[in-house]
Amino acid sequence: MAQFEPLIIRVAVPSPLRRTFDYLIPENLGLTLTESSVQPGCRVMVPFGKREVTGLIIELGNNSEFALEKLKPVSQLIDARPLLPEPLFKLFIWAANYYQHPIGDALFSTLPVLLRTGALPPPQGQHCWQLTTHGKGLGADSLKQARRQRALVELLQDQGPAVAEDLILQTFSRAIVKQLEQKQLIEATFVSLPSSPTSNMLKQDHLPLYPSQQAAMDQIDHHGFSSYLLDGVTGSGKTEIYLQSIEKILRYDRQALVLIPEISLTPQTEKRFRDRFNVPMVTLHSGLSDRQRLDAWMQAKTGQAKIVMGTRSAIFTPLKAPGLIILDEEHDQSYKQQEGFRYSARDLAVIRAHQENIPIILGSATPSLESLNNCDNQRYKHLVLNTRAGSAVQPDWRIVDLKAERIESGIAPSTMAAIGTALNNKQQALVFLNRRGFAPAMLCHQCGWSAECNQCDSRLTVHRARHRLICHHCDYQQRIPYQCPSCQSQQLIPVGEGTERSEAFLQQSFPNSKVIRVDRDSTRRKGAMQEVFDTVNSGEPCILVGTQMLAKGHHFANVSLVAVLDADSGLFSPDFRGHERMGQLLTQVAGRSGRGEIRGQVLIQTHQPEHPLLELLMTQGYGNFARQLLSQRQLSQLPPFRHMALIRAESNRADQAESFLRLARQLAEQVCVPSPNLAYLGPLPAMMEKRAGRFRYVLQIDAEQRASLQHLISQLGPQLENHRDSRRLRWSIDIDPQEL
Repeated sequence: MAQFEPLIIRVAVPSPLRRTFDYLIPENLGLTLTESSVQPGCRVMVPFGKREVTGLIIELGNNSEFALEKLKPVSQLIDARPLLPEPLFKLFIWAANYYQHPIGDALFSTLPVLLRTGALPPPQGQHCWQLTTHGKGLGADSLKQARRQRALVELLQDQGPAVAEDLILQTFSRAIVKQLEQKQLIEATFVSLPSSPTSNMLKQDHLPLYPSQQAAMDQIDHHGFSSYLLDGVTGSGKTEIYLQSIEKILRYDRQALVLIPEISLTPQTEKRFRDRFNVPMVTLHSGLSDRQRLDAWMQAKTGQAKIVMGTRSAIFTPLKAPGLIILDEEHDQSYKQQEGFRYSARDLAVIRAHQENIPIILGSATPSLESLNNCDNQRYKHLVLNTRAGSAVQPDWRIVDLKAERIESGIAPSTMAAIGTALNNKQQALVFLNRRGFAPAMLCHQCGWSAECNQCDSRLTVHRARHRLICHHCDYQQRIPYQCPSCQSQQLIPVGEGTERSEAFLQQSFPNSKVIRVDRDSTRRKGAMQEVFDTVNSGEPCILVGTQMLAKGHHFANVSLVAVLDADSGLFSPDFRGHERMGQLLTQVAGRSGRGEIRGQVLIQTHQPEHPLLELLMTQGYGNFARQLLSQRQLSQLPPFRHMALIRAESNRADQAESFLRLARQLAEQVCVPSPNLAYLGPLPAMMEKRAGRFRYVLQIDAEQRASLQHLISQLGPQLENHRDSRRLRWSIDIDPQEL
């Protein structure tokens, strides 16, 4: 009888430790190294400390650095075959290693929650709803007081036996579906639906392309890997190129993955795709329940969903037949995860497209300097759309010099006059202020006391509608006091402007016009953003007041005026990316005007009308503005011309965070001494040193070669993890940081 050769598997578990763990496949399972049921990418249940956890097999072997008798056996094999396709599994491993994050924590943070807990994938098929036996026998007089529920029952009676969930949700809310399920009138089921024939994939014919669109489209090769930067001014028709590229790969029976930066963009973007295509489509974002997310994930994996749309984490969604990746608003900061596993979805999208051997289109009206530099280095193909589609033209920009006008509630008289003109012409105006709340500070007129957060280096923001003072960094809240806690004076005044104050002032000034505020506070309620879209798209004259939520990708055809109330905040940012972000934000919000037949106007309120960068942006556009910033970055040897990593530490004691990073620098210098090729800065306090009661410090490392930086961090990370001081505070490594 042949002797059993122990099978050792290396397993990643959700843990902050930067390593895998060795386990034995017990002999009584009768498995050997040749068994296909034990493969990298399969999940297992393993003992870990005093508990059992779900793990993911990384690799197989028949030897270990530990004695065999010390290894614990696997408790259970969960999956009969790998959970992820091989190219995507390799991307998981590559991303964990590149971003220097504990491999188990990285892998499990990107899986649907139910799979992390060991749940089995749902049956293959499309998630559908059907009538229960009770629902089929429902009387004609039932649900008279619930007309929407009755309408859904009638739809299922007419189109049964099962109707796809995504088709139902185009007409009915999830609340209606849930209410009928609770009444046991409908039930969920999975149905294997045949693929849509390519001859019937379009609900609408595609639009004719304008010459610049056609020139860009002709350069896109939909076979094999290539990276394209679609650099098009706002309103130039980038979405139409996305749609026609997707149409091409759908005809090859392949799938498209579309990434967007924000959930708030999802309804409008999703509607455009559903209006065009007659194929199954799923949307992935943090607003879904765990079950909904897993269902959508499985439809993408099995190939039933031909178009997969999602925010940042959707880059890790498996596809059965990947054909194209589209990443809209590629410059957006939202694509960089800022907590935990700090990956960049934009950069991983390019890596994934290369591994899958498919094209990727990165679209933006204000491309990041990194992407423009990649075009200069021939890594990306630069496709430029200089003109707006149709009869729309670029808006006129005009400076409003705040030094020459007496402003009220942050708005100059000339700006108010322009808003009034737009309303009188039955048009819409957009007023942009990137500060929510009523006022950014509360001061005492008598003694100068200001309301400050006791957990952060920050003042409390006045939210008058909620009668609260709120910290926008840690969410500490308190009631607005009636008197000063320092001198007991009742002369407390809100200082500065926020969107609430601007909304109130504009509503008082234009009482016969609708004023709509769009910020995180006003859109918390489900469906609130859709109500805004419905109002604006009706064409009714109104004033939109909001933060950067209004700046991204929205098409408002009747907005003829954009007023930027505070352009100066981006001119004096301590972050070296501050000017780039200012230019992107101003250009994006300006692009909301004049997208229809009316020529748009953009008013920029500033105390710095002669600032050279602001003048360059207004007179020559974002392209030349970005080129100027690239030249400055090269002279200063800042990214993208050097590669950067940050080691962050935070503790309830400032000296503890600083001393840990001093230790980190000492250990790092033993691996790589400082030189022109690799430099250290710090430890230094973060730009906001105290946040949520913890003091934050950073150590900056930059290198001429990416490989040198990776070599250093790969050795430094384990040393810091094993040092006793690392257990006394929180620390993390951020590769290619977007925030300092």
